[in-house]
Amino acid sequence: MWRRRLMRLLQPCGSSSPALLQPPGDTRPVLAAAARCHHTVPESLKCAWQLHRDHLELRYANTLMRLDFVWLRDHCRSASCYNTKTNQRSLDTASVDLAIKPKAVRVDETTLFLTWPDGHVTRYGLEWLVKNSYEGQKQQVMHPRILWNAEIYRQAQVPSVDCRSFLETDAGLKEFLQNFLLYGIAFVENVAPTKEDTEIVAERISLIRETIYGRMWYFTSDFSRGDTAYTKLALDRHTDTTYFQEPCGIQVFHCLKHEGTGGRTLLVDGFYAAEQVLQRAPDQFELLTKVPLKHEYVENVGDCHNHMIGIGPVLNVYPWNNELYLIRYNNYDRAVINTVPYDVVHRWYAAHRTLTTELRRPENELWVKLKPGKALFIDNWRVLHGREAFTGYRQLCGCYLTRDDVLNTARLLGLQA
Repeated sequence: MWRRRLMRLLQPCGSSSPALLQPPGDTRPVLAAAARCHHTVPESLKCAWQLHRDHLELRYANTLMRLDFVWLRDHCRSASCYNTKTNQRSLDTASVDLAIKPKAVRVDETTLFLTWPDGHVTRYGLEWLVKNSYEGQKQQVMHPRILWNAEIYRQAQVPSVDCRSFLETDAGLKEFLQNFLLYGIAFVENVAPTKEDTEIVAERISLIRETIYGRMWYFTSDFSRGDTAYTKLALDRHTDTTYFQEPCGIQVFHCLKHEGTGGRTLLVDGFYAAEQVLQRAPDQFELLTKVPLKHEYVENVGDCHNHMIGIGPVLNVYPWNNELYLIRYNNYDRAVINTVPYDVVHRWYAAHRTLTTELRRPENELWVKLKPGKALFIDNWRVLHGREAFTGYRQLCGCYLTRDDVLNTARLLGLQA
């Protein structure tokens, strides 16, 4: 849908509002007079601009941008409007006249110059505008990823990172985070099988998120919490904490001991499955991004009394480029569907069935046997996890991490996150 809108934006202008088309280097002031709109730009020019009643139209680097005048004034990076030391805006946005128009416009090979009625001059690099304009953002990916099924992941031979390298070197940490950002899962090997050592590994990349389950938790089949996970039963693929208003971003698992059989961990790339739905049934994909659902956690076990409710669609996308950033999928915790009218709910069930079929395809299932010493990090906004039933005593420890801190660590190491 957004691609069709972009193609319309790239069509020649048909506006009848006053406009003046000028090539780079033309320093004549823009007059508030009607001028005929010319659609042809010489191929030798890298850019051309056209002034409309309420916005500037600028074509550069094969991108046609429509830039609102207030937006252009608000984002000025001059010393009086923006503090480059703190990277914060100094200009009071509410003070900008909503009817503001530039008094003069000039474009050279690299820069757009705007002179405002009070004489203030704003300068924008053309490359900056392509990157930061709405039209430019529509063409960019916020989070580069490699979508995978089981065979794709195995063939990639993504390496685990040794614990010592992970803890003591930026290179080891960067390798781990690059794997995590691309695939949504990553492993650290040779971690001492204790809760304390697992905590040290987790804190290398983020603050630990305190939840109703505590900070660092032990995980056994003693049904100490009102959750199916605290049993020996198999668990179907799901994301965690769908009943939080903001589901936890990263989950850490470390198997400390298992004296028995079974218990393999199941991992499924939810974004890969959603992409299949988008390609085969785009209307159903769109429905899954728009219908809000309730998920809830009700617990009354011992001294634990909780009733948590989280609301959101199954698929969450950035509206400007349709890029998926969060999947909220947990059939165990989905509450009564009472947020969807009758004429939509049946279509939602059909869309949910299509997504579930993709998530359950055997070729999409990556099975991993967690053993003492091997810590697993999962992007809970992307990768679904589950497990097969098991026998004997099995103890895991783990925690949730704050997503913002993980992404911050990655950016400080020069990664796109």
